Amino acid sequence: MDKTSIIGVILGLVAVGVGMVLKGVNPSALLNPAAILIIIVGTVAAVAIAFPTNEIKRIPKLLKIIFTEKKAPKPEELIKTFSEWAVIARKEGLLALEGISESVDDPFLRNGLNLAVEGQSAEYIRDILTEELDTMEERHQSGAAIFSQAGTYAPTLGVLGAVIGLIAALSHMDKIEELSKAISAAFVATLMGIFSGYVLWHPFANKLKRKSMQEVAMKNMMIEGILSIIEGEAPRTIEQKLTSYLPASDRKKWLEGEVNQDA
Repeated sequence: MDKTSIIGVILGLVAVGVGMVLKGVNPSALLNPAAILIIIVGTVAAVAIAFPTNEIKRIPKLLKIIFTEKKAPKPEELIKTFSEWAVIARKEGLLALEGISESVDDPFLRNGLNLAVEGQSAEYIRDILTEELDTMEERHQSGAAIFSQAGTYAPTLGVLGAVIGLIAALSHMDKIEELSKAISAAFVATLMGIFSGYVLWHPFANKLKRKSMQEVAMKNMMIEGILSIIEGEAPRTIEQKLTSYLPASDRKKWLEGEVNQDA
């Protein structure tokens, strides 16, 4: 479970709710059927028009990605794994990794390792895995674009809701009490549009983009590790190469740990 996504949504709701109370506004004012209809249904309609059916069907899966943490090996674990595989490959040959590939959980890594065991050239393996990676990245970008566009539509629909509300308010110019209620309801749609757009949909899109970047970096690391093994590089050389994918602080800790082990 991705705690930051859940905490962020809760804090956003609390911020608006408590802010309304502190401003002397009753949160029940948000229970406006017309505003909810315009913002929620309107945003869904706009997104449905903007994207093909096969991409819209992915929304539940995308929401799952936003609110859950995908199980993936840590970079440090990958470095150790490739180092161990390099030792085996140098001693017994690439065919010795055939049995290991069956126990690899990650499909991308397993595919790359199988290609290496089959004796495919480094250039061929790089092309195949890079193409697969590009396709995955494009798919991730299209998913993030759905929420990004929703974040663009919602605030505009909020303005539309406000205009509709003000039109209704003008019909009650002779009744001050009715006029004030209508004006208040008009701006509820604007509030909902801005909130959903900038506290939910745009942040959801950014979360998908960030998770995609992390996954792409991890898979690039896998490609370099597999190619390094094929080229017969020494385990220590592979480790030093792959540490470039670690953050500077983690890289320093890794290198310091190796120095201590050598000592």
